[in-house]
Amino acid sequence: MPLPHGDRAARREAMTGPIAQEIERLLTQTFAPTHLAVINDSASHAGHSGHDGSGESHFTIEIESAAFAGESRLNRQRMVNKALGDLPGERVHAMAIKARAPDER
Repeated sequence: MPLPHGDRAARREAMTGPIAQEIERLLTQTFAPTHLAVINDSASHAGHSGHDGSGESHFTIEIESAAFAGESRLNRQRMVNKALGDLPGERVHAMAIKARAPDER
């Protein structure tokens, strides 16, 4: 049964598959975040380009880490992409990255 589009907490809990777990592991290992949420948005992209039917093609990543202090928004996104290796582009079609330092709350 599909979950409501606006209920992100429920979607996150209900859709933690192997790719989401790998994203969490890699980002935790690289950045020791004070906050990390890997939100699977794939259900809201069903039928769109890039939705491969795996249920893990589109993600929003919310991450807070001291590693981002003094870095530009673009460089933070580059840092996250680098930490994820081949996941973006090969196994993940789209990611929205919201990266911040702890003092930016």
